[in-house]
Amino acid sequence: MQCCYANPELYVDPDAFYEIRPECRDDVPITRFKPLPGRTLSARRWQASFSPDGHLDIISVLKRIQRGGVHSTIKGEVWEFLLGCYDPNSTFDQRNELRQSRRSEYEGLKNKCKEMEKSVGSGVVITMPLITDDGQPAEASRNIHNKTEPPVGTETESPVEKTESSVDKGETESPVDKGETEDPVGKETESPVGKETESPVGKETEDPVGKETESSVGKETESPVGKETEDPVGKETEDPVEDEKEAAVDRDVVQWKLSLHQIGLDVVRTDRSLVYYEDPVHRARLWDLLAVYSWIDKDINYCQGMSDLCSPISILIENEADAFWCFERLMRRLRGNFKSTSTSIGVRSQLTTLSNIIKSVDPKLHQHIEELDGGEYLFAFRMLMVLFRREFSFVDSLYLWELMWGMEYNPNTFSLYQSSADISALPATSSSSTSSLHHSNSLKKYGRFEKRNLQKNPNPQIPPFPVFIVAGVLEAKSKRLKKEAKGLDDVVKILNDITGSLDAKKACKEALKVHKKYLNMVKVS
Repeated sequence: MQCCYANPELYVDPDAFYEIRPECRDDVPITRFKPLPGRTLSARRWQASFSPDGHLDIISVLKRIQRGGVHSTIKGEVWEFLLGCYDPNSTFDQRNELRQSRRSEYEGLKNKCKEMEKSVGSGVVITMPLITDDGQPAEASRNIHNKTEPPVGTETESPVEKTESSVDKGETESPVDKGETEDPVGKETESPVGKETESPVGKETEDPVGKETESSVGKETESPVGKETEDPVGKETEDPVEDEKEAAVDRDVVQWKLSLHQIGLDVVRTDRSLVYYEDPVHRARLWDLLAVYSWIDKDINYCQGMSDLCSPISILIENEADAFWCFERLMRRLRGNFKSTSTSIGVRSQLTTLSNIIKSVDPKLHQHIEELDGGEYLFAFRMLMVLFRREFSFVDSLYLWELMWGMEYNPNTFSLYQSSADISALPATSSSSTSSLHHSNSLKKYGRFEKRNLQKNPNPQIPPFPVFIVAGVLEAKSKRLKKEAKGLDDVVKILNDITGSLDAKKACKEALKVHKKYLNMVKVS
């Protein structure tokens, strides 16, 4: 087989790029992905896909990716195109200019975060609360900031052990296992966000009280002349609009600082089987990326599960700023899953869609699940939140991601993202361009999944590909589920059995079958 490789790099075992700690090798799923000559996108084929001035032949690249994934040596730079960081029609010079601009922007964002919390960028991973819910410094914050050396040991076991039970449940357990209808992933956002709707935070909880007591007491015990000269100057000249802006900023800072220790608790457990994260520098970098993202996405802040999505990107892309913007593009697709209210979390809409798909393509299975009181499909919660990170080995999950993104690829994604700097102003997924239907050659620039959506119906409101992957898994296990599942615990157990035994390529093929069947049976309006 080795002689078949025109490029010897393809023969390298992918696990060698993401080394597993020896004590963890028996606990992680076995890697199934192997790069294949003529199928996997190699570094040589990737470089050959660019014209002399830098235009990328995205059609040939998508074919390779959908056939055999991407070689480990080039995953990071390929992912930047798949996720819409760059336009394939741009030149090398145009991309370099955009890259430098983004790096400067990230430096500015990170410096702003440093001004608010000096642990950012210091090599520290915060795992203890920095402030209380009312914005006052916590004891742990005083201890950290009083140290003269960077407390790299901040991510030691004690705080993790203290909270690992509850946090791990949020990361690794289905809500069904806990008997909950709401997922713990949303809790981080509910707590700080909820503060916005309760009594005002920080200064607002102090100043109004202080002013009221001074004013009333002063009028009774002091000369009224003194008060009359102070009040007009102190209060009448204040701009209420500016006061509101300052209060909003204060709430944003409190909300952000409240998330930092939760990010740290998740970071020290994320992909801990990898040798890569034995280096505290790498853990601190992941914490920094998530801390900065938490600041720019004020609607969602940070939720458990984001560290699982960011970790591979942090590993694959060497430059921290480039890794940040790649993760930010990924979150534009997925942030809707994390958007929560006091009663629900965004991913539930995808679970509802999953229920509708199974009801259409396998009504007997859907009926059986409903009879087991599982009609909300909460057992699939984890799969959609972290994109199957628990069901596959690290290498195989990366392979599945690039297969999905290749299938979903839309050439309009870059321009859509560039048209709005506000992450909250964009839909969860990219929109399809109906005008391209008139140009058959343009359809070749779309991934297989997205192309079929355009051909069947140009309406962009098609469920995302990951939902169909879950549907494909349920379809593959349909007979066993209908025969053996007597309760929701049985459903969870059967689905947990796929961990380490599911092939990413086959999962995508099954998803495409369900997708085709669904489009044929349901008229998408």
